[in-house]
Amino acid sequence: MKITDAVVFITGANRGLGLVLAKEAVQRGAKKVYAGMRNTDNFHEQGMIAVHVDVTNPESIQKAVAECGDVSILINNAGIARLNQSPVDAEIAATTCKVLETNLYGMINSTQQFSPVLSAQPESYIVNILSDVSWQPSTFLASYAISKAAAWSFTNSTRQWFAKSNLHVMGVHVGFIDTDLTQTLDIEKVSPKVVAEHIFDGIERNAFEVVVGESSQQLKQGLTAPIPSYISL
Repeated sequence: MKITDAVVFITGANRGLGLVLAKEAVQRGAKKVYAGMRNTDNFHEQGMIAVHVDVTNPESIQKAVAECGDVSILINNAGIARLNQSPVDAEIAATTCKVLETNLYGMINSTQQFSPVLSAQPESYIVNILSDVSWQPSTFLASYAISKAAAWSFTNSTRQWFAKSNLHVMGVHVGFIDTDLTQTLDIEKVSPKVVAEHIFDGIERNAFEVVVGESSQQLKQGLTAPIPSYISL
């Protein structure tokens, strides 16, 4: 699918990876770029149309769909993370419910509401921003990992559902991204610009999955090892 023929809608586009994705779409000559966000005040990025949307509110998404009926690429980027003391701490259920509301149900809501618009296009794409913790356990980000594993399953289910149509579905697996949310963490991080380039390159070649970064690629390769990469010894 050619980006120059596309109208792109990105959730969570006011900052971080979402904003970089929107800038990349503009740079690649997309026909139109909708930057979806909960608060559009003081957002004035060149080449973008700010659209109010809260992925946890179905009515908000319905209004965005009515306003943006020409979308051909939906990028489900909006997401949150919360720390856990452990996978069995006293707050794990409540924390997981909160994270799932955005990372899973928000993705489901957006996909459900936008799919009729996307299906009406000659060719279209849904891109779901996942994580390498879709495959790898995390003790202190257990709720986040649970949400991304569930989102990966939803991605695979929707890909199968739309397999015979003109609507493609792509999952993006990546580790920590170098944004303001991770600036205090002394860990390996991937540039958001690199992630955005991989995503749009993937759309251009009709990919069903993009795995960004050597560590994420090694993790995926290890899933079928005698002792799988998701087993922590």
